[in-house]
Formats: sequence, C-alpha cells, structure tokens
Amino acid sequence: MCDYSLHNVRSRPARIGDKLTSTRFPNSGTRGFAAVGEPNVAVCLLPGTELAFEENLQCEGAYGFGFKKLPHKVARFRQVDKEQRNVHHDALELPDGHIVKLTKLRPGQHAIVLQMPASPQQITPEAEPQHVVMA
Repeated sequence: MCDYSLHNVRSRPARIGDKLTSTRFPNSGTRGFAAVGEPNVAVCLLPGTELAFEENLQCEGAYGFGFKKLPHKVARFRQVDKEQRNVHHDALELPDGHIVKLTKLRPGQHAIVLQMPASPQQITPEAEPQHVVMA
C-alpha cells in the first residue's frame, strides 16, 4: 500500500524481485520506495512484504539530526497507527521488533523484495503491531 501522502505520486504494486531504493518524492515532501530506474514512481508494498537491504538500514537520528545505522539488513513492511488520520502509516518492522516509519529512512538505500504475503486477506489487524517504537 502507499501512504496517504503519496496519493498524488504515480504508483504501482511491488513484485517479488523488485529492486527498490528509498527516496524522497518530488512535490510530495515524503519518502517511500521507488524501483531502480523509475525514480518518480512509488512502489506500493502490501503488509507482510519482506525486504532485504544491501547494507544495514539507516534512519533519522534523534530530533531529525543526521542518520543512524541500525544492525539489520532485513525488514517486513507494516502499516501502523491506522486509526489516526493524516499521519504516515507505512513502516518497516525490524527483526528485533522495532518499527521505523518509511518517512524516517535515509534516501538512497537499496533493497530487494524477497517475499510477498500469500494473500492480502491473510493479513489481519491482530497480526499488525499495536504500538510504534521508534528505532
């Protein structure tokens, strides 16, 4: 899925094997994933999609100053805070349970889509994390 802030950006669904890059989309003021070679097209992930990054994940540091490197190269896409309107919902769940919103990712990180959920109907609200822990 693509966050509400990307509704004015061209988009397409993710596919297994897609090579993605974290990016800041022009004219939207937000970050997300684009396919390599398609920098202005948002790639929308389904909850449960698994990603592998080329290098350890990096996200904004405290108070938005600089970026910190996290000890993980794999993550699972989730949506958080869905009961709150007009906030960013797209996030990555790390193996240690921490959640990083896509808007906090350092632009320019490369990942590949490893696995998609078998069926979007299999992702239930109970399977989604209930509280956001900022890494």
